[in-house]
Amino acid sequence: MMVQKHSGHYVLLASCPFQKRIAAKLTQFVYDLSSEIVDYDQYADIADNHFYCRMEWNPAAQNISDDEALTRFREEIAEPMNLRWNLRRNDRPLRLAVFVTRELAHLYALMMKCVSGLWDANIELIISNHPDLADEAARFNIPYHHLPIDKDNKAEQERRQLELLQDNEIELIVLSRYMQVVTEKIIAPYENRIINIHHSMLPAFSGAKPYHQAHARGVKLIGATSHYLTSQLDEGPIIAQEVKVVDHRKTVPALISLGRDLEANALARAVGLHINSRIIVSNGRTIVFD
Repeated sequence: MMVQKHSGHYVLLASCPFQKRIAAKLTQFVYDLSSEIVDYDQYADIADNHFYCRMEWNPAAQNISDDEALTRFREEIAEPMNLRWNLRRNDRPLRLAVFVTRELAHLYALMMKCVSGLWDANIELIISNHPDLADEAARFNIPYHHLPIDKDNKAEQERRQLELLQDNEIELIVLSRYMQVVTEKIIAPYENRIINIHHSMLPAFSGAKPYHQAHARGVKLIGATSHYLTSQLDEGPIIAQEVKVVDHRKTVPALISLGRDLEANALARAVGLHINSRIIVSNGRTIVFD
């Protein structure tokens, strides 16, 4: 359980074994605080006998203090019902870090979402193993940290990365076509808080030039998958996917261009869902309240 406290709407993500009246008890708790529910969604997995819920409410008229409300929630709802839950306020911009290599399209899509105000989030820093995108970061006044990586300095550079993340109180890491393997040193303290993107042609077309391989085999469907990063490369819980039907008329450059757009869209969609507290990770898969 994690609680972040500041003024604004509460957003609760909760899951538990399915039991009678759980939805009624959650909503009644909010109404008993003299607060108003502004968004509610739930999913009952009958096969797995599990209940999932997202509830958002405005505590402006709440008749007790935040601390009292949280204590009551733990004692009256969470503990008796064996609830797994995450509660945060959604008015403070989420603090993001973006890891990049040389690909601009994905990074630009993320920056535009933040700058335009479509996301309640700020990119606090960009970390890259190449200097290529430093000028783009400077255009948006985002600190850019060039940390080149080779086989001899990877451990030291990851130590520096982790230090930057902690010093800047980063809450979500986005791998925007970051062409380096991120190790458990970074993954462990940011479990389910690192979002990655890859093309959909894995594992069939892995390694170099996947779009060339796909073209040679005459693929009819390409796409992109965005997921939480785990130590199993490209196998973390899937958040968002984009697909497009193609045919023999598509050249390799056309496939690459289309794939780039699909990746940028899937990545932005996944990050937006996380920022808006719409994802529950359960047993290696995601429940997404889109």
